[in-house]
Amino acid sequence: MAKPITFDLVHRDAKTHARRGIVHTTHGDIQTPIFMPVGTQATVKAMTSRELNEIEAQIILSNTYHLHLRPGEELIREAGGLHRFMNWQKPILTDSGGFQVFSLSSLRKIKEEGVYFQSHLDGSRMFMGPETSMQIQEALGSDIAMAFDVCTAYPCTHQEAKDAMERTHRWAERCKAYHTREDQGVFGIVQGAFFKDLRVESAKTLADMDFPGYGIGGLSVGEPKPMMYEILDEIMPYMPTEKPRYLMGVGSPDCLVEGVYRGVDMFDCVLATRIARNGTCFTDTGRLVIRNASYARDFGPIEEGCDCEACRNYSRAYIRHLLKAGEITGARLATIHNLRYLIRLMDRIRKAIEEDRYEEFYQEFFRHYDRSRNF
Repeated sequence: MAKPITFDLVHRDAKTHARRGIVHTTHGDIQTPIFMPVGTQATVKAMTSRELNEIEAQIILSNTYHLHLRPGEELIREAGGLHRFMNWQKPILTDSGGFQVFSLSSLRKIKEEGVYFQSHLDGSRMFMGPETSMQIQEALGSDIAMAFDVCTAYPCTHQEAKDAMERTHRWAERCKAYHTREDQGVFGIVQGAFFKDLRVESAKTLADMDFPGYGIGGLSVGEPKPMMYEILDEIMPYMPTEKPRYLMGVGSPDCLVEGVYRGVDMFDCVLATRIARNGTCFTDTGRLVIRNASYARDFGPIEEGCDCEACRNYSRAYIRHLLKAGEITGARLATIHNLRYLIRLMDRIRKAIEEDRYEEFYQEFFRHYDRSRNF
């Protein structure tokens, strides 16, 4: 049987490390670089599957931990798998649950066999290890499953980061050994916190395991952004060029542009939908807080030139009114805009790479983007 995940490196930008590629999956191709909307609970918040298709989302994420708690992977298997359950026919990536368990710091205990923790829903005692994570993700039927890893907090000591990294490597081997689903690929995850020597060691070790793709985990957890960029600069020479590189949990416009510059292919983040519900929108000039009083009589779109439903049909004043009145349509329109903005941004990025002008695109983007209005 053909490999479930393959990657074609189509073009490299002439002046930067930016790459143009295609990830081939069971449920279709993914044009990279790509931003992936997050559908933690088998839904991208405030969006239907039809609307995700309309904004041209290519792939979405769901979360192993949350779907295991409810409605349970066996119910989803009975429904025909995650694609059929949520009526989404394009690729799906499932996070392993490792980061969510990591975030339950007061409710969990990490052992070699896995993690013992309490459900954030009802406090019941639970366990998840590499084999459990693989079992759940196989039942969900995602196209890309992530290996179960250990994420360290920022800051942490070198020894703490080393221990977590080495355990991540052992768990990656167990995930690969346990996994059997032939239409699903498993990505390894590079760890090592903010220590360059550990990050390089992790990248080399996982590359030797020959996964079909690699996540870069444990970044964007509170560290300054320049520190994250330094880590990416350090490890990219050791990431396999013929495999997709996925920077996990990163999704502000500036981080996408910076990450692509360094050779990242895939990104995801809940930021776009989370801030939309609070009335904050992405624009090419930075953050726009549409709830502010200054937009009460602004009858222009969220952003001129944007082709999303919100910008084509509604004004800043109207969307602000909806948000201030507590109407759910306001959050939906802001969500549609933010996701479409990021998808359009990646379209522009891919075109710039194809034309060997990503350096020029990068410089032009940051001439307009106000980092003081950042996220």
